[in-house]
Amino acid sequence: MSGATSSADLDEAPARTIYLNQPQQSKFRDNWVSTAKYSVVTFLPRFLYEQIRKAANAFFLFIALLQQIPDVSPTGRYTTLVPLLFILTIAGIKEIIEDYVSIIMGKAVLNTKFLRNGMWQNIIWKEVAVGDIVKVTNGQHLPADMIIISTSEPQAMCYIETANLDGETNLKIRQGLSLTASLQSREELMKVSGRIECEGPNRHLYDFVGNLRLDGQSPVPVGPDQILLRGAQLRNTQWVLGIVVYTGHDTKLMQNSTKAPLKRSNVEKVTNMQILVLFCILLVMALVSSVGALLWNRTHGEVVWYLEMLSVNFGYNLLTFIILYNNLIPISLLVTLEVVKFTQALFINWDIDMYYPETDTPAMARTSNLNEELGQVKYLFSDKTGTLTCNIMNFKKCSIAGVTYGHFPELERERSSEDFSQLPPPTSESCEFDDPRLLQNIENDHPTAVHIQEFLTLLAVCHTVVPERQGNKIIYQASSPDEGALVKGAKKLGYVFTGRTPHSVIIDAVSSKCAQRGLRSSLIVVKQHPLCKATRASLTQHCTSLGESLGKENDIALIIDGHTLKYALSFEVRQSFLDLALSCKAVICCRVSPLQKSEIVDMVKKHVNAITLAIGDGANDVGMIQTAHVGVGISGNEGMQATNCSDYAIAQVRVLGGFSYILDLWFAFVNGFSGQILFERWCIGLYNVIFTALPPFTLGIFERSCTQDSMLRFPQLYKITQNADGFNTRVFWGHCINALIHSIILFWFPLKVLEHDAVFTNGQGIDYLFVGNIVYTYVVVTVCLKAGLETTAWTRFSHLAVWGSMLLWLVFFGVYSVIWPTIPIAPDMMGQAGMVLRCGYFWFGLFLVPTACLVKDVAWTAAKHTYHKTLLEQVQELEMKTRELGKAMLRDSNGKSVNERDHLLKRLSRKTPPSLFRAHSVQQSVSHGYAFSQEEHGVVSQSQVVRSYDTTKRRTEIE
Repeated sequence: MSGATSSADLDEAPARTIYLNQPQQSKFRDNWVSTAKYSVVTFLPRFLYEQIRKAANAFFLFIALLQQIPDVSPTGRYTTLVPLLFILTIAGIKEIIEDYVSIIMGKAVLNTKFLRNGMWQNIIWKEVAVGDIVKVTNGQHLPADMIIISTSEPQAMCYIETANLDGETNLKIRQGLSLTASLQSREELMKVSGRIECEGPNRHLYDFVGNLRLDGQSPVPVGPDQILLRGAQLRNTQWVLGIVVYTGHDTKLMQNSTKAPLKRSNVEKVTNMQILVLFCILLVMALVSSVGALLWNRTHGEVVWYLEMLSVNFGYNLLTFIILYNNLIPISLLVTLEVVKFTQALFINWDIDMYYPETDTPAMARTSNLNEELGQVKYLFSDKTGTLTCNIMNFKKCSIAGVTYGHFPELERERSSEDFSQLPPPTSESCEFDDPRLLQNIENDHPTAVHIQEFLTLLAVCHTVVPERQGNKIIYQASSPDEGALVKGAKKLGYVFTGRTPHSVIIDAVSSKCAQRGLRSSLIVVKQHPLCKATRASLTQHCTSLGESLGKENDIALIIDGHTLKYALSFEVRQSFLDLALSCKAVICCRVSPLQKSEIVDMVKKHVNAITLAIGDGANDVGMIQTAHVGVGISGNEGMQATNCSDYAIAQVRVLGGFSYILDLWFAFVNGFSGQILFERWCIGLYNVIFTALPPFTLGIFERSCTQDSMLRFPQLYKITQNADGFNTRVFWGHCINALIHSIILFWFPLKVLEHDAVFTNGQGIDYLFVGNIVYTYVVVTVCLKAGLETTAWTRFSHLAVWGSMLLWLVFFGVYSVIWPTIPIAPDMMGQAGMVLRCGYFWFGLFLVPTACLVKDVAWTAAKHTYHKTLLEQVQELEMKTRELGKAMLRDSNGKSVNERDHLLKRLSRKTPPSLFRAHSVQQSVSHGYAFSQEEHGVVSQSQVVRSYDTTKRRTEIE
C-alpha cells in the first residue's frame, strides 16, 4: 500500500465513505463520461470564441457591425453579414460533424453485470454507481474503479492489462483481500455489510489508501494491489467480483485525461499575421482616401454645385472607406479553407492505402485543421514497440551448443517495404520454425542431442504460462508474447506443456547468431549509468569532433538511454544535446519515460523553426502526441488512449507515399473620393463567396504537383513542402504585388477605352455601373484563368471550376439584370446585361485585358522554367514524356485507359475497401505486446504464481 498521495490532492478531494449493500449517504458522480469537444449548452459560445480568435473572422465581424451604422456603409447593411454567417455556418457544421464522428469512434455501448435485488442483471456502463457489486468476465474492460472481492483464480488473484492507462501490455497481477476471497455466491455477497473508507478521487494511478470495515470484523487496509481501474482489461481470468469506489470523471483514468491543446497550423498562423498587415494597409488606404475626400470637397465644393455633397465628417468618411475597401481581405479565403480541409479529411478517411482490413480499421482524421502540416513535417518522433514493430513474437530460430537452427534465405538481403507488405500473417501457434535438422540430430544421437533435449525441456517448463483446455485443444495463457512463443515453439518440436500443479509441471515429450538476422533475442548486460559530468563531457566531445558539420545533417545516428537523457535534457547541456541531435540523421532514445518523450518533442518544437510530428500507439505516447504540431495515434495493441488524443488515427504504419483587387481605390481617384462603389453591392458580396470560390477549392482538393510514384522515387521533392516553399511570407506578398499590377490593368484599361463615352443606337448612354460590370466580368475571367495557370493536374473538376465559374457569373449577370421589379432588388442593374453584351468595346476588352494581365505571369513562369529549372519541374517533364510514350497509363476493371488522377478519384470513392488490397499483412490482432515477463516487484511473485495453479482440477464457477 502506498501513501504517496499529496496533501493537496486530499484537500481538493475529501475522503469518502462507501456503504456496502446500503443506500449511500453522500452523492457521488455518475458513470457517464463524455469526451466530446462540445455539448448542446457550450457549443455556441465556445465555437464563436474559437472562430472570432481568427483574425479574418474578427475583421469581417467588425465590418458587419460598421455596416449597421446609418448612412455609413456604401455597400448596404448585409453584404458582409450574410457571407460571414454563411462561413460560420459551414465551419459550425464541420465542427459538429467532426465532433460527432469522434464521439462515435470513441464510444461504445458496453454492458456489465451487477448485483441488484439478489440477481445478476445486465446494465450499461453509465448506470453503474458507487457501492455496486460488479462482475467482470475475461476479456472485458473495467467499467469503473473497483476493489476486488474475489476472483476465479487461486488466492483471489487476477490478471489485468493496463494498456489504456499507461501503455504497458505486459500483464499485471492484482490480488483481493483474504477476508473477502471466499465471497463468491450471490447469497454470500448479499449478506455482506460494512463500509469502505478511502481517499478522494485523484490522478495517482499506482496509489490508493483505504480501509475495509466489515461488520463484526477488524478493519483491513486496502492498497493499490487490491484496486482495478476503469479502462484496464481483465485477462487470463474467468471472472472477478468487485465493489465500485470511483465512477465517471472521478476514476483515475479520467483524472489523468488532459484537455487536448488547441493546435493551429503554420498556414493559419502565417495567414493571420498577413491579414493583420493587410488590415493595417487597409487603414492607410482609408486614411488616404478620407484626406483625399476632405481636400477634394474643399477644392471642388463650389464648382460641382449640382452634386448632392456627402458627409464632410472625417470620421464618417474613414468608416465609409474601411467598409468600401474590406474586399482587400477576401472573405472567401475562410470558407474555401474550411471546405478544402474538411474534404481532405474525408479523403484521408476513405484512403484505401491507409485501411487495415485485419481489424477493419480505416484511417481517421480527428481534426481537419492541421492537414497542411502533414506535408511540412521535418522532424518525426516515433514510438518503437508496437508502432515501428508489430509486437508479435514468433519462434523462428535458435542456437544450441553452437549450432544454429532455422533457415531463412530471404533474410540474407535487406527487405523493402513491399517485402514486408507481402509477408504472410503469423500463425496462431506463434511458431514459424522449420528446420528438420534439429529433430534429426536428436534421433541420430548427434553429439549435441543432450543439449537439444535440455534446451527444449527448459522451453517447456521454465515459464509462468497457464494452460487451459477447450475440448481437446490446449490454450496457453501467457503474461507476455515471449513466453507464449517459446512454449508454442517447444510444442511444435514435440515437447508439449499440458498442465501444472503447485509442485510440478506436466509435459509430454516424444554468442548470438539469431541477433545477427534482426530477430529478437535476450541478452544479459551490465549497465553503467553515467553521471551528469560524464554526459556533458561526452556531448562536448562529440560536438567538437563534428567540427563544421555540427548543425548539419550527417549520416550518423545518436543512441541515448533514458537515464543519460535525464542529464542531457538538463539546462546546462540541453543546447549541446540539441545541436548534436540535429546533426544526426536519426536519434534513438531507449527506455525513456512518457515525460521524457514529451520533453524531447517540446525541445525541438521550441528551438527549431520546423514542423514536428509524433506517432505512437500507447498511453505513454499521449504526451508527445499532444505536444507535437501534428499527433498521430495508432489503434494498435496498446489501447485507444493514443488514438483518442491524436489529431489523426491510423491502424498501421505503412510506407506511402485568392487574389485581392483594390479596384475601388483606383475608382476613388476618379469619383472625388466620395465613397461611391464601382460595383453593385450584392455583386461585391458574392464575388469571393460564389464566383471565384470554386477554382481555389479544386486546387486545394485535387491539385497534385506530381504522381505518387514520383514522390516515392524522388523523396527530395518533399523538401518543397517541408520548407514551405509553396506558401510563406515572401510568396504571399509576391501574389499581393502581382494582384496590384493586375488591378491597375483591369481598371484603367477599360476606363480609358470608355473615357470618351459610348452611345447605343437607342440613344442610351453608359454610367459608372456599366463600367463596373465590364470590369467585374474581366476580374472573374482573369482570376479563373490565373487559377488555371496554377493547375498542374487537370481533372473534370478543374475544368468545371474554371470554365463553370465564368459561365456562372454570366448567367447570374443576365438573370440579375431582369429580375427587377418582379423581385424588388437591385433596380440599378435593370438592363445592364443587355447593354454590356451589345457593346463592342466589351468583347474587345474581354480578350485583351485578361491576356494583358496573364501574359506577364506566363512570361515569368517560362523564364524561370528555362533558366532556373527546379527538381519538381524536371520530374513533371519526365512524367509528361512518359505519358506521351504511353507508359503511365492505367486500366480500370473494364479495360478502359484512365490516367492516374482518375484512378485516384475512383480509389478514394470506394469507401468499403476490398480485403484483397491487404490480404497479407505484418500486423495482426494479438492480446499482448511488450516482450517483458510479467510485472516486476508485483503483489504476487512469479514463484507464488506458478505454485498457485493446479490445472488438473476444475476451476470454481459462480452463477
